[in-house]
Amino acid sequence: MDLKKLKFSSKNKFLLKINDKFKISDYEIKSSLDLDELIVKNNINLKSTFPNLQSEIKFKDHQTEIILKKDIFLINGNGDFLVQKNYDKAIYKIEKIKDEHLFNIKLDIIDNQINFDFLNYNSDDNFNSSLELDGKFTKDKTLDLEKIKFENGSDLININKLKFTSDFKISNIESAIFNFTDRQNKINIFQINNNKGNYIISGKVFNASKLIEDLIFDDTNNKDIFDKDYTLKLDLKEVYVHDNHVVYDLKGNLKFIDNNIINANIDSRFNDNEKVTFTIISNDDQKVTTFFSDQAKPFVKKFNFIKGFEKGSLDFYSVKSKDITNSKLKIYDFSLKELPALTKILTLASLQGIADLLSGDGIGFSELEMNFENRGKLMTIDEIYAIGPAISILMDGYVEKNKLVSLRGTLVPATTINKAIGSIPILGNILVGRKTGEGVFGVSFKIKGPPKKLETSVNPIKTLTPRFITRTLEKIKKN
Repeated sequence: MDLKKLKFSSKNKFLLKINDKFKISDYEIKSSLDLDELIVKNNINLKSTFPNLQSEIKFKDHQTEIILKKDIFLINGNGDFLVQKNYDKAIYKIEKIKDEHLFNIKLDIIDNQINFDFLNYNSDDNFNSSLELDGKFTKDKTLDLEKIKFENGSDLININKLKFTSDFKISNIESAIFNFTDRQNKINIFQINNNKGNYIISGKVFNASKLIEDLIFDDTNNKDIFDKDYTLKLDLKEVYVHDNHVVYDLKGNLKFIDNNIINANIDSRFNDNEKVTFTIISNDDQKVTTFFSDQAKPFVKKFNFIKGFEKGSLDFYSVKSKDITNSKLKIYDFSLKELPALTKILTLASLQGIADLLSGDGIGFSELEMNFENRGKLMTIDEIYAIGPAISILMDGYVEKNKLVSLRGTLVPATTINKAIGSIPILGNILVGRKTGEGVFGVSFKIKGPPKKLETSVNPIKTLTPRFITRTLEKIKKN
């Protein structure tokens, strides 16, 4: 303990028993301690839970009783403490019996925020919070929490028999009840129950939007949370997948080995005719992930540079080997109603007729295909190709997560594509034009910058690249 300041007064009673050999056979010490002020340096980093965590921890106005006997050490007390902006209140009982430390702590958190990132939760500052911890440290340095109860207004988190190893990995959860409103203002009502070391998550409603992003799109390593392999069985009535998009009757299983998902099989539905499926199959050093949804919009919103989707279905496939993941994303029969980068390209390219479609029913596409590779936080896009009755787009580039988007590509009106393709193999005059200024097929463009501040540059082109023609021919042939 790095002590900064201490001010206290105490009253003490001593009882000693001495045997006939003048040795202490038993003793009891009672101390009534009035702690006026105690300041210690904070050496624990809990800023993710306490967002306004201070560099010093302060205690004031504590009334504490200390009892020390042979093999027993007991502290009973209450008072104020400061770890964030405002003083909170604590009532505590800490007891050492032989090699075990038992504790019961009740905290009244007053006008201070509490965050639980794993639940996508922030407490509401309009309500005071209460937190009760009842448990023990055992002789093998493990932590057994018989009860964790957190309340904030109508929000309730109640966890029973949560056990940690000496290195603070979870070794067991007996049961838990969750009833709260999360950061996205979504209600969550679900519970966890232990069935012979495996866990069943069931309930009325659960917001899984952040979890889905982590499972499908996030290629970073999983956190080392559990000390054992386990399976999750899911049985949830309503699940939010993004914003106000809800799937129903989500059921499935996930198997974890070394805190990584090895196998998964999940099914759900938007309605009777629109399904959602998610699978993971691991074999040797490869992990194959598939995801299909009859509604694309809730999931493509993850990609900051391709917003504004309406309608459409989504088919995703990826293979992960060691630290490299290669993926293919396909989206069928969708339209774009709002896409700032594309609108700018169309306007600057004097393709205003197509740009005007964005203000109406949108620009329709029959298919988009995206091939990309993930290595840590870097996504390398080998190709994004979209074809539709108005325009076709071919682009590539890279995305550094939360830092930089860099894309370049070609955009061509469909009428020009049809003219060029229809004239193969005699392309000369059609590609270049018979007169000066003729034959401008479309534009090349670059999109670069932070995800929320993209900059676009556009240049007209007169000739289509062989790659663009090849990809267009492939799609036309398939259709």
